[in-house]
Amino acid sequence: MTKGQNQRGKHMKSLYRILLFSHLVLLSQATPGADTADAIYYNGTILTINEAQPTAEAVAVKDGRILAVGNETIVLKTAGENTQKIDLDGKTMLPGFVDSHGHAYLIGLQASTANLLPPPDGTGKDIASIQALLTDWATNNKEAVEKVGWIAGFGYDDSQLTEQRHPTRDDLDKVSEDLPVIIIHQSGHLGVANSKALEIAGVTAETKDPKGGVFRRKEGSQEPSGVLEEYAFFYLVSKLAANFDNTVNDALVEEGTKLAASFGYTTAQEGRAMGTSLEAMKRVADSGSLVIDLVAYPDILEVDDINPSGSYTNHFRIGGAKLTIDGSPQGKTAWLTEPYYVPPEGQPKDYRGYAAIDEKTTNEAVEKAYANDWQILVHANGDAASDRFIEAIRLAKKKYPDVDNRPVLVHGQVLREDQVEQLKELGIFPSLFPMHTFYWGDWHRESVLGPERAENISPTGWVLEHDMMFGSHHDAPVALPDSMRVLSATVTRTSRTGRVLGPEQRVPVATALKAMTIWPAWQHFEEGTKGTIEVGKLADFVILSDNPLAVPQDQLTDIKVLETIKEGTSVYKRPADGTALSSPAMFGLTRHDGHGLEHAVPGIQYVHGDGCFNHGLSVLVQALDNARASKSGAPNL
Repeated sequence: MTKGQNQRGKHMKSLYRILLFSHLVLLSQATPGADTADAIYYNGTILTINEAQPTAEAVAVKDGRILAVGNETIVLKTAGENTQKIDLDGKTMLPGFVDSHGHAYLIGLQASTANLLPPPDGTGKDIASIQALLTDWATNNKEAVEKVGWIAGFGYDDSQLTEQRHPTRDDLDKVSEDLPVIIIHQSGHLGVANSKALEIAGVTAETKDPKGGVFRRKEGSQEPSGVLEEYAFFYLVSKLAANFDNTVNDALVEEGTKLAASFGYTTAQEGRAMGTSLEAMKRVADSGSLVIDLVAYPDILEVDDINPSGSYTNHFRIGGAKLTIDGSPQGKTAWLTEPYYVPPEGQPKDYRGYAAIDEKTTNEAVEKAYANDWQILVHANGDAASDRFIEAIRLAKKKYPDVDNRPVLVHGQVLREDQVEQLKELGIFPSLFPMHTFYWGDWHRESVLGPERAENISPTGWVLEHDMMFGSHHDAPVALPDSMRVLSATVTRTSRTGRVLGPEQRVPVATALKAMTIWPAWQHFEEGTKGTIEVGKLADFVILSDNPLAVPQDQLTDIKVLETIKEGTSVYKRPADGTALSSPAMFGLTRHDGHGLEHAVPGIQYVHGDGCFNHGLSVLVQALDNARASKSGAPNL
C-alpha cells in the first residue's frame, strides 16, 4: 500500500465514523438520556455552507464536534445542567475558514521586520516614508538589530510608491551607513540593499550577474544601484545571514498561526516548508502550542523526508509536496507566453519572464509525487508556467493512471480559458488569487499585462462556468491573511482606484464563501471533517459582525471577525478597543489585532521565488540554515 493510499484509507475511515456519529445523534435526539451538549450557539444567523441545509437557528457541540444543527427548540433539547449557552446576539456564524494557500511560518517572520507595506496594510506610500519606517523600527527594536546585525524591512511596492520607482542604495544609506540595510519587495522577488550591505556581500561594479538574477546598475555605469532581482538578491541575503535560535523560530510559527486565527482561519497552510520552518512547526506542535490546524507542504526539490499524513498530530500534519515553476507577475518574473505590457528596465520589448526550473526538473518532480501517491501543490503564475505544469501532470497520469492525489495549481494568475478546460480534464484543483485584483489590479492593467489580459487575471468566472471547485487564497505574508479582503476581492474584483477588473470573472458571495470553506477543505482531503456546519464534523467556527450574504458587496471588507472557535474552543476574540498586543515572535515586537494600518546561494539547490508570497523571507530562513551549518561545519543539504 502506498502512502497516498494509506492517507485516503484514513479519510474513508473518518467519513465512516462521521456517518456513524450522525446516525447515533439522530437516534439520541429522540431518546431520553442522550448525550448532552457542551455548548449551544443560538440567536444569530448561522450559515452552514451545506447545500442540503443552508441555514440553521442553533448548533450544539459535544467533545469538539457538532452534535446537532437546526431548529433552536430541537437543538436546545440537547442542553444539560452544565451546557454553555452562547447567545450570538444577532451576529453571523460560519464554518471556520480553510486556508487554500498561505505561509503561516512566514506570516510570523514578517513580524520580525519593519512593515513597509503600502496602504491599507501599512504606510509605505513613498520613499521618505520607507526611510522613516526603517529608522523608527531600528530605534524601537535595538535588541533585534544587535542580534541579527542588520536592519530589514518587508513589503515595499514600487508600483504604489509616489515616485513610481524602487528605492536605491543611496536612499537606504540615509537610514544607516554603518549597518547593512535590506528591504524586500512585496512580491518577494526583488530587494534593495544599502552600500554597507553590498560591501559585506562583495558586490561591486566588477561583480557579474548570477544565473537567474540581476544586479541592477546605475544609469551609465556598472556600479550597482542596490536593486537586486531573484538570485542576485538571494545571494546577498545569504551573505548577510546570522543565526536565529529555536526559540525565535518557534515563536514565528505560533504567531503566524495566531494571526491567521484572528482572521477566522481554523486551518492554516505553510505552502512551501523548508528545513528550518518544518522543524519549528514540528516542535511547536509537539509542545501543544498550536491553536489551529496547520498543514505543511515541503519543497519537493529541497526536502527529502516528506512523509505526508492524512491525520493531524497536535494540530499539525504534512499534506504533500510543493513545487515552484516561475515567479510573480507584479514583480515581472512570472513566465508568460506573450511579452509583458511594459518590460522591466533593461529588458527587451519581447521579454516574457522566465522559468525558475527546467522542463526535466518539473516533470521529474511531478512524477516523483505521483510515484509516491503524494498530493502536489505547484506554483505557476504565468500561462507558460501553467502549460508546463499541465503537461507534467498529463505525463504523470499516463504513467500512474490510478493515482488520485488531487494536484493543485497555486495562483494561476494568467490562466487562459483553454487551460481552464485542461485543468478540469486532468482533475487539477485551482487555488486562485483574486485578491490580486485589489492590490495590483491597476498595476497589471497599466504595466504588467495591459488592459486586455489584465481583465482575466485569476479567472474564477471561467472556472465556475466549467462547473469546477476552486480555492481563493491570501498568500500571506504578501498581504495580511485578511479573510474579508479575500471575500471582497473574489466577489467584486475592485482595484485600489475603484476599477472593476474583469466583471465577468466575478462570482456570487455564496460561491466565494465556498471557496474559503468547503472547497479548500476538499482540496486538503478534509471535506469529511471541515468546511460546513454539519453533524459529526469538527466544531470549527468563525463569528462575524455581519452577514456577508446581506450586506452591500462594497461593504464586505468592513465586516469584522469577532471570534474564532477551533473544535469548540475559542482561540481568538477581537479586543473591544483594538489595542496592539505584544508579540513574542521577535524581541517584543507588536501586532495589531484591530487589523488596521498596521545557484547563487550556498547549500540551496533551487532558490526560486514562490510567487506572490514573500520568498525573500523564505530565503532569510534558508540563509539561517546555512549560517548554522557553516558554524557547525556540517553542510546544509
